[in-house]
Amino acid sequence: MNHTPKEFIPVMLTPFKDDGKVDFDGLTELTEYYIRAGASGLFANCLSSEMFELTEQERLDVVKHVVNTAGPGIRVVATGTFGGVMETQADFVKKIYDQGVDAVIIITNMLAAQAEADEIFNANMFRLLDLTEKIPMGFYECPVPYKRLISATQLESFVDTGRIIYHKDTCLDIVQVTNKIKTGAGHIFGLYDAYMGHAVASLKAGSAGLSCIQGNYWPELIVWLCQHFDKPELKAEVDAVQQFFISNMDVMHHVYPVTAKYYLQKRGLSISAFTRQQVGQLTPEIKIQIDQLYQDYENLKNDLGLKLSIS
Repeated sequence: MNHTPKEFIPVMLTPFKDDGKVDFDGLTELTEYYIRAGASGLFANCLSSEMFELTEQERLDVVKHVVNTAGPGIRVVATGTFGGVMETQADFVKKIYDQGVDAVIIITNMLAAQAEADEIFNANMFRLLDLTEKIPMGFYECPVPYKRLISATQLESFVDTGRIIYHKDTCLDIVQVTNKIKTGAGHIFGLYDAYMGHAVASLKAGSAGLSCIQGNYWPELIVWLCQHFDKPELKAEVDAVQQFFISNMDVMHHVYPVTAKYYLQKRGLSISAFTRQQVGQLTPEIKIQIDQLYQDYENLKNDLGLKLSIS
């Protein structure tokens, strides 16, 4: 998945009805929305999707629905590990792959306990590879229930198997990101950075693209950055967009994904702001901040003359 030009792979939300059931009509609308914005792939059943709050059957149903809605030409990856012995995790990896995804994503913290050494993780991962035949896989350094980062050396050993084609990075360290990117040289592999604080630097270092929560506010802006990050004539605009992400980092993370769903309502999507994950309330004060963020984005587009829209 190491492609040019750079790609935006959204970490998908899961729309719910107000009674808490999965809203599959809303999921269709959201999937099509990402694709119209220019997403070249989709990350379903991830933390933004509230994957830990879905049942096993709901995880499979959501992934299958996304694959069917996206259709040919849009790659879909989805998480397939949720704890237990390696045989149990391998069985679910196979079930996720059977839904038609291009790669099954391995949550790094599900292969070893927080206090366990990297050697335990490595052994379990190689065991999982043995149990899952030739299924293409990727890593996700998910911060819940704890964040387990993998080093460039570890990543290289797995990429060398030819089975690891995707890595969603959350280390927040551009030096580590650069080193991990180098491990993929000569392989079918792509690193997708989650941290927008160094988005431009990551793209310049050779990341395959971006996979960030900001794409659940303005997916078209992430696509624009992936397309224009290295154009000298647009340096001022690129710098302004990069700073916009940095300046608004906190407000976008506050009671997320409730805020993202509320923001998308303001953009015209007919989805509820309901979440199963208990992240806090969308208070009047937070609504004011999100309303201001909405206006600030409109101002950014106007000030920079950016032609960004989702038709």
